[in-house]
Amino acid sequence: MKPRNELVEFIVGLAMLVVGLYLFTQRVSVSSNFFSSGVYYGSVSIPTGAVFIPFIVGIIMVFAKPESFVSKLVAGLGVLIILVSIIMSVHMRLETISLYEWILYLVSIFGGLGLLGRVLFAKPKTEEKK
Repeated sequence: MKPRNELVEFIVGLAMLVVGLYLFTQRVSVSSNFFSSGVYYGSVSIPTGAVFIPFIVGIIMVFAKPESFVSKLVAGLGVLIILVSIIMSVHMRLETISLYEWILYLVSIFGGLGLLGRVLFAKPKTEEKK
């Protein structure tokens, strides 16, 4: 049995993964309508400006009582709400691609992950001899 060259497997797996992800991401269009309309939480629409209110209240509380944990918590939650709102308003759309391209992307991405996993999670050679 021919010995495996784990370094070559790792480099080939990493290259396949990077190339597959690069090609796939070149076909995805990302857009956002965060500032053009409200933010939707389920079926409820909240105006974009209202998302900033908890953050503003938190900032006022931090300047009024800087040592208070609650003021820092409210400001932190305000930042978290803003970030979640921005992420929720993002729309991703996969452009039309051929079946050949789709299979190429899947084989490159998951084949590369498989090679990387085989190298990274292999048993050490000392355990194989036992």
